[in-house]
Amino acid sequence: MALTLRSSTSFIKLKDSRCFKTLDAFSGMVCFAQIRPSCRLRAKSLTQEAQFSCERTLNLEDRRNEKWEKLHKLSDTHGENDSRVPVFVMLPLDTISYGGNLNKPRAMNASLMALKSAGVEGVMVDAWWGLVEKEGPMKYNWEGYAELVKMAQKHGLKLQVVMSFHQCGGNVGDSCSIPLPPWVLEEISKNPDLVYTDRSGRRNPEYISLGCDSLPVLRGRTPIQVYADYMRSFRDRFKDYLGEVIAEIQVGMGPCGELRYPSYPESNGTWRFPGIGEFQCYDKYMRASLQASAEAIGKEDWGRSGPHDSGQYNQFPEDTRFFRRDGTWNNEYGQFFLDWYSGMLLEHGDRILAAANGIFQGTGAKLSGKVAGIHWHYRTRSHAAELTAGYYNTRHQDGYLPIARMMGKYGVIMNFTCMEMRDGEQPGNANCSPEGLVRQVKMATKTAGTELAGENALERYDAGAYSQVLTTSRSDSGNGLSAFTYLRMNKRLFEGENWRHLVEFVRNMSEGGRSTRLSKSDSSRTDLYIGFIKEKSERKMKKAALV
Repeated sequence: MALTLRSSTSFIKLKDSRCFKTLDAFSGMVCFAQIRPSCRLRAKSLTQEAQFSCERTLNLEDRRNEKWEKLHKLSDTHGENDSRVPVFVMLPLDTISYGGNLNKPRAMNASLMALKSAGVEGVMVDAWWGLVEKEGPMKYNWEGYAELVKMAQKHGLKLQVVMSFHQCGGNVGDSCSIPLPPWVLEEISKNPDLVYTDRSGRRNPEYISLGCDSLPVLRGRTPIQVYADYMRSFRDRFKDYLGEVIAEIQVGMGPCGELRYPSYPESNGTWRFPGIGEFQCYDKYMRASLQASAEAIGKEDWGRSGPHDSGQYNQFPEDTRFFRRDGTWNNEYGQFFLDWYSGMLLEHGDRILAAANGIFQGTGAKLSGKVAGIHWHYRTRSHAAELTAGYYNTRHQDGYLPIARMMGKYGVIMNFTCMEMRDGEQPGNANCSPEGLVRQVKMATKTAGTELAGENALERYDAGAYSQVLTTSRSDSGNGLSAFTYLRMNKRLFEGENWRHLVEFVRNMSEGGRSTRLSKSDSSRTDLYIGFIKEKSERKMKKAALV
């Protein structure tokens, strides 16, 4: 099956995408031809020209006001008259090579053109700390990202750029390995307590421990200073694109870019779904903080260690004395520990977002922060998997409202995952409820007055997943979504049926998710239409057309 994309000015013809082994092969099959626009499109073009002519006569102040409105359009809360939800698509994790160049630029150019034809608002890319600052402290290489920004601008696409201060590799969906900068790894080798540590002493190199946020442990700079210098360098390098092409900066605050502890690491089989995970508070900096907090309330014994009865990574809540139904999570000690553990995470997020807000304020780019969708054991009283990750969310306590308020303080969008999941798809013994979790987060952000955006947690191409996102995107209960980012662009996305689902999903999101089911075929004859046609050819190939 070949995919044919058509717009008012060009079309793209592809051979059977199942035969493409690489995106380079995909790009090699792209061709263009000018087609005559319809009367309606010519009229639209004349209207746009008239608008452009009018805009040229605006005075400087009007231009500034117009630009401000344009830059903040993405962040507007969706009311009755503006229910559109823009869709972004995540780019591959290795979009930028280890050498700092744009990977497979021809394939990327073709892919961006196809996404634009589908009505996608823009794309998301990770700006890896391990790539940009790998040559040494404050030696930044943004060249590959500059090439991508210009390419996105050429196609009229927006960019969401993630300040990725974590390593790539060892988690769900990680298809490549990008460690922290070599000079940072040198410091870690000298002082292993710079990274998160579990009860057994296992070190996790994904992200610098928040316990040393304010200590000059990275060659004279604190981690927060290092992150701030990195973001400031990005701002200065791309100041001409911020707020226009670069619409959003997502600030990484933990493993996978999420505000959480690395409580469920998949590397080397340490953790497997649906294990409860483990607390990550045993580096010397976290232990010193715990000790100080315990002494401050006259409970010195409580500060000597984390819970001794909280089990191991792959256990269930009822297997442990701490997390079981009437466990110690809910006694005075448990409440003290969980307050401290989650509070440290909130303070970490506050420090980074305060720095980011100061750096990007006035640029027109929105800020966002990502929160993990930890939906397993959600139906239990203790919510064990959420607790080990740093979210103090139990049957008796809302763990997401404090996070939403912290982000809202800086006008930061909360980006939440697992928007595509349904309760009925999960294993019964795991007590999952992704739908209940999403409802809770929507209410928390609504109460806090914080914007909410969403992502899918796992790669999905089926109509059911898209329909669930359409349902959760609405503001019927709690906050609606200000944007949705689809995970992830790869060759499978461009295959006929998968592509059709994406195109119709984008269209439905542009209509505010009013239709929550994807049709088997699209006969609406809108500007963004996909249907299946039969063509007689020597090869008797079927082609999918975007008309």
